[in-house]
Order: sequence, then structure tokens, then C-alpha cells
Amino acid sequence: MVIASKNATVGVSMKGIEEKDTLSINGNLKAPMMSIFKFHIALTVLNQVDRGILKLDQKIFIKKEDLHSETWSPMREEFPDGNRDFTLDQLLRYTVSHSDNNGCDILLKFIGGPKTVQKFINKQGIQDFVIKVNEQEMSIWENLYLNTTTPEATTKLLEKFYKGEILKKSSTKYLYQLMVETSRGKTWMKAGLPENTELAHRTGISGTNDEDLRAGMNDIGIVKLPNGKHFILAIFLKNITEEFEDTERIIADITKAVWEYNVKK
Repeated sequence: MVIASKNATVGVSMKGIEEKDTLSINGNLKAPMMSIFKFHIALTVLNQVDRGILKLDQKIFIKKEDLHSETWSPMREEFPDGNRDFTLDQLLRYTVSHSDNNGCDILLKFIGGPKTVQKFINKQGIQDFVIKVNEQEMSIWENLYLNTTTPEATTKLLEKFYKGEILKKSSTKYLYQLMVETSRGKTWMKAGLPENTELAHRTGISGTNDEDLRAGMNDIGIVKLPNGKHFILAIFLKNITEEFEDTERIIADITKAVWEYNVKK
């Protein structure tokens, strides 16, 4: 993997689910999460569904002012006037599958804010995880660096999730499917895999500052191999000055190399 010459700090963690293989390059890198944290938020929400506190079909009224305009939001594009009910299921689909920033912040506020998520993820035995701000607050450059995790903490959490150690079976299956339906990052991890490979993943990316520095660009996921086994892959890129297309290629190339390693075993 040619990453040494890249203008970015790269952190990678790979973990085989059934075969227990591991690979780590800068696995303890404290990286800005960006929209990766939508996975952690979804876990926290669905735990409350499992406990009967929330229901997927319950309705949440969204005001027009909740749908901020200067942010990525397919939900706002579809319903620009807001002032309508959305089910919890709809908000999760917008947030997880389509990385909707407004949906994310509405969900986060609904469950009690970052502290609720922090407490729940720590309770799963994941210590290298910090959530302090929501998507709207990340419009301030310095705040992009406040929410952090590491590649190794991410593969550990994804493994626990896949094995059903965090959510009930129905909720695990539901969230896994939302991640398979992810519409973002098709030229990232997905581009490094053969066509029609099952990938349940979550992406995250920041904008750039005046010096063309990108705080982070990440892709994390569970990949299904042709033999039916799986590996987990977490790729975090921090402080990037590469062109956007070249950064996408780094993620795709790392994914391809890990895929080929697992297929050849």
C-alpha cells in the first residue's frame, strides 16, 4: 500500500470477523470523525428502540427552521418547507443511508445530545471515542477536530455491532441494511471492491479551509467476501492536502489491497 508519499495522515484497521486476521497502520490515530459519527448516533437511537423508549414508527414534528440550508440535506431538498411529521425510521434512513446533516442533528437532540452517545459508546467498551459537537457546530473549522475516534476503536465497535453484542437481532439487521443502502462515497471504499460486493458502510468528509486543507475523509464498513465470510475495514485520512479525486483513490486503493489479501488466503 503506497501511502507514505501521500499528503495526508492515514490510519487503517482491518479485522476479519470469522478468521480473526488483523491489520493496523496508524491504528491508534485520533482522527476527526466527520459523518462517521452518524453510525454511533444510530446505535444509540436503536438501543433506545430496543429498550422500548422509542419506536421506529413514532412521529417527530420537524419545523422549517430545523432544516438548515447551508448543509448537506436530502431531507430538506425533498421537503424544503418542513413543518411536517417524520417517523424515526425516516430520520434514520436519511441520516445513515444518505448522510443527512439535518436529520442527524434532529436525532442527536432528540436523544439528549452528544453526552448520551458518549456514555452509550463508552459503555460498549470503546474508550477511544469523543463526541462533543453536532453537524451544525462543525461548520466552524476548529470544531471539525473535536469529534474523534481511532481506526482500531472503530473496527472493534463494528465487530461488536455485527455480532449482535450491542443491539437486538432485528435492530442489528435493520441498521446493517441502512448501511448497505448508503448512497454516499461510491468512489471511495466501494470503488476498491468488485461490482455487486456487499458493503455495509458509513462515510465522512469535511470541506477545506482557505489553505486547501481538508480536516478528514473517512470510510468504515463491513465487507462480505465471495466465500460468505466478512472483514471489517476502517480508513481514516486526516489533514489532507491531496486533490479530492486523489484522496478518493487512496481509500479505494487501500480497500482493493485489503480485499485481494482476504480473497487470496
